Amino acid sequence: MQVERFAPAKVNLFLHVGPPGADGYHPLCSLVTFADVGDVVGLSQGESGFAIEGPFAAELSPSPDNLVARARDRLLALYPGTPPKIRLTLDKRLPIAAGLGGGSSDAAAALALLAQVLDWPGPGEPDVLATLASALGADVPMCLGAAPRLAEGRGEVLSPPPTFPDLEAVLVNPGLASPTGRVYAAYDAMGAPGGAERPAWPEAMETPAQVAAFLARCRNDLEAPAIRLEPQIGETLALLRARREALIARMSGSGATCFVICADEDARDGLARELAQAHPGWWVRACRLSGFRA
Repeated sequence: MQVERFAPAKVNLFLHVGPPGADGYHPLCSLVTFADVGDVVGLSQGESGFAIEGPFAAELSPSPDNLVARARDRLLALYPGTPPKIRLTLDKRLPIAAGLGGGSSDAAAALALLAQVLDWPGPGEPDVLATLASALGADVPMCLGAAPRLAEGRGEVLSPPPTFPDLEAVLVNPGLASPTGRVYAAYDAMGAPGGAERPAWPEAMETPAQVAAFLARCRNDLEAPAIRLEPQIGETLALLRARREALIARMSGSGATCFVICADEDARDGLARELAQAHPGWWVRACRLSGFRA
């Protein structure tokens, strides 16, 4: 019998990035939330293995270097006793190198699923999952909670964001991969012109229009270098920003996926339908982004 866990897409509503420090890492400040679309990680017992299926399976290898396999192996290495034979499957529904934190979310889902099935670590034990998540990557801890957060430092310093509602959105990827390392290198080549400052928060945001107005005062500092590398990202954003349904359109993470926030579900669904019909080679998904209530 297989048990499953959803691995939601991560969306950076804004992403402020500073120049690299002496350690080579870029400080950042980002408002992160999660969508109701994503991958699915499955687990069954009785045999060992790891397989990848789904629309984007051909673009990944089920090797020990895959972040899901690394999450499994690191947790089982710490398990007190002899772990059962475990087989993991990854239903890869999100595009690869898309700015949606897919690999990090998959690894976080694998950790949570293993902890559930093994019934370990239990209450009162050291926070093994958080430690493992941090070791696997800066984005994995936020994906483990899969709740809206303000991310700072390298992305590992997490705090509650201001209040904002659930958001009706459309995710759009024009069929491009935008590897993070390549985009950061292009950002540095431009002189790393952004900064990791925290914006002035409104006390609360009650409507999508208020969220869009706040986000309009923020940035994604990786948009310009990503567009320099892949001009079609800029063309996609221009098309999205011209749509009447778009309260705001922006690239997520290091791209190439962009998001549009809409006023309501009808506007969202109509926009997604029209974009999918007009651009059959694009990955287009209507979704809801999680809001935050203190």
